[in-house]
Amino acid sequence: MSKNELTVQLLCLFRQYGYEGATLSKISEVTGLGKASLYHHFPGGKEDMATAVLEYLEQGLERHILQSLRSKGSAISRFTQMCDRVSQFYEGGQQSCLFAVLLMGAHDRFQEKIQQCLNQWLTAIAEVLIEEGIQPQLAQQRAEDAILQIQGALILARGLGNPTAFQRVITRLPVELTHLPPGS
Repeated sequence: MSKNELTVQLLCLFRQYGYEGATLSKISEVTGLGKASLYHHFPGGKEDMATAVLEYLEQGLERHILQSLRSKGSAISRFTQMCDRVSQFYEGGQQSCLFAVLLMGAHDRFQEKIQQCLNQWLTAIAEVLIEEGIQPQLAQQRAEDAILQIQGALILARGLGNPTAFQRVITRLPVELTHLPPGS
């Protein structure tokens, strides 16, 4: 098994069990690798595993979401593409957000990396809005509101066992983001 395949399995494990709940025994059971093999790939243990998963997410964020926001095209088409890719990644709202899972279960260990990823995403959204003529402060607020809606909808979908709210947010978000404020 390649390290990339192992990282994807770890992503699923952390999503399902959280950082604390994904014990080495559970990780070994799901991956089929003994603890010695796991430590061979990740000498720092579970913390190295979570770091690898966060790096994988950061690469995915860049490749799938940030690149779509930085592409050519109308703002609404770029936001639609972003939302489609977010929905795909979270399986239509049926998967948990790993950022939230790691922040809750691992305290401050991963704060800096998660903050960096979120800031990159916020900046990319705000830049599209600024290109559309929205003032920088309002663009930043809209970017924050967009991430709040996505994250809140993921929590609600997971808590209720029903992804409808997430899907509703993802569907309407591109239009909400690009709606010009009164007097523009």
